[in-house]
Amino acid sequence: MATRVNGRDPKVEEHLRISRQFLRQAQAEFAEGDRLQASEKAWGAAAHAVKAVAEQRGWQHNGHRYLFEAIDRIFRETDDSQIRDLFRTANSLHMNFYENWQTDDFVQDGIERVEVLVEKLEPLAA
Repeated sequence: MATRVNGRDPKVEEHLRISRQFLRQAQAEFAEGDRLQASEKAWGAAAHAVKAVAEQRGWQHNGHRYLFEAIDRIFRETDDSQIRDLFRTANSLHMNFYENWQTDDFVQDGIERVEVLVEKLEPLAA
C-alpha cells in the first residue's frame, strides 16, 4: 500500500502539487508576456485539480471527455454551478494555446478564474 501524504493518496497529492505548480507557472508566463504558455499552464492547473478529485473518488480521468464528466459529477455533488463555468473558462484557455485569439485581459481573467476553480476543487480531493 502506498504511503499517504497529508492524509491523501500519493496520486491525488501529486495531481494537486502539479496543479499548484502549473498555476504559478501560468502567472509567471503571463507576467513575461507569453499568453500562449500562460493559457496552457492554466488549463493544466485546472485539469490536474479535476484529476485529483477524480482520482480520490475512483473516477476515470484520462482524457478530456472524462474530465468534463468528472466536472459534471462534481457539480451534481456540490450543486455549485460556478465549477462548470470556471472549468469552461479553463478549457477556453486550452483552445487559446492553439488559436491565440484571446486578449491579455481575457487570459489574465481566465488565470484568475482557474485559481478560483483550483481553490474550490482542492478541498474536495481530501
